[in-house]
Amino acid sequence: MQRRFEWTLASLGGYRFYQSRYLSAGGFLVRHERVEVDQLPKGLNGFRIAHLSDLHAGAFMREGDLRHVVACVNELDVDIVALTGDYVTHESKEIHRLASDLGALQPRRGCYAVLGNHDYYGQGQDEVAALFESIDIDVLRNRGARIDTGDGALHLSGIEDLSEGQRIDPQAARASLRADDVEVFLCHNPAKAHRIAEIGCALVLCGHTHGEQIVVPKSIPRPFPRHPGERLEFGSTTAIISRGLGAVGLPMRFRAPAEVVIVTLGETGSSLEV
Repeated sequence: MQRRFEWTLASLGGYRFYQSRYLSAGGFLVRHERVEVDQLPKGLNGFRIAHLSDLHAGAFMREGDLRHVVACVNELDVDIVALTGDYVTHESKEIHRLASDLGALQPRRGCYAVLGNHDYYGQGQDEVAALFESIDIDVLRNRGARIDTGDGALHLSGIEDLSEGQRIDPQAARASLRADDVEVFLCHNPAKAHRIAEIGCALVLCGHTHGEQIVVPKSIPRPFPRHPGERLEFGSTTAIISRGLGAVGLPMRFRAPAEVVIVTLGETGSSLEV
């Protein structure tokens, strides 16, 4: 029912509206976040991560629609791209609409991803992951990846989705972590960000909420997951929650811009600009 409703809205102009309003050059927000890390290795000072989330291929997101986003990310010359889930809306075959755009991303040190709850619908998580791997996006499913700069290493720890994953294993995700690595944790749903922070990572990247997509007064029932904020601090751990790029249900956003988040790591107290 929801899928038919979305495609009806799309055919009545909703698709064109969303594309031109939120995905055109200048239509999406580029949000810059600086995260300070104590005793950050020199090789990671100024390390930049492009954080993309909640693309939602489907009625309102089709092949070529992310071209301006990709051009923006490539122009910023980031070190890595981190994707935090919900690449499809209703079924795994929708992922193929994103292949050409995401395959054109050109970070210096690779693209990494975790899956979101929508990516498991119809048991389609393996198809989504396989498509990503075919375009050189490393999908971290209870697994980690080390990025060694030669003067300090970043460790990405990624877990399965908290609500749809059959096995969620943070320890397996951290198995390749070394004592001096700076750890960045990728997790689609921010609901447990405070618990993830307890392990001592420097940064948690999440999505899922769309920033509530359509922000309404608190007295009105909200159709989207609660958004805890764009940035949370848990002691020495920072959590960054992306409001995403796609849409579900309605081809619009209100007080919740589509966005690309650029995270820059810096030594605590340094004056490096983002």
